Amino acid sequence: MAAAAELKLLEKSLGLSKGNKYSAQGERQIPVLQTNNGPSLTGLTTIATHLVKEANKEYLLGSTAEEKATVQQWLEYRVTRVDGHSNKEDIHTLLKDLNLYLEDKVYLTGYNFTLADILLYYGLHRFIVSILLSGLFSVMSRIIFKLS
Repeated sequence: MAAAAELKLLEKSLGLSKGNKYSAQGERQIPVLQTNNGPSLTGLTTIATHLVKEANKEYLLGSTAEEKATVQQWLEYRVTRVDGHSNKEDIHTLLKDLNLYLEDKVYLTGYNFTLADILLYYGLHRFIVSILLSGLFSVMSRIIFKLS
């Protein structure tokens, strides 16, 4: 899912009705938000944090200093570890590591739903869909082969 699409979904889930205009810059297609009253904002997590604050839902950024730091850590993880990976081995390792981390947690920061959960979900969505479709095609191929 492209970053602009993710940000539009985030806007909607936050109850923002503005319909901001996004563009992308550079080879990695870094999202850019041109604000009406100031400089443009660049980067997925920068823009997402701005949207959360604009919606007055700052609890999504964490409520304690430790939780805020954990949210920032996971937002950084999203951009540095999840984005740009398409190698099956990397994805498998990433999902195994996340599964292990979440073993004793409800959400990434423990028991509170945050922006980190939202953006990590958006980032992992394409991998999960790819895995599911790959498995479905594999099953369908075996069924067709057996029917032949």
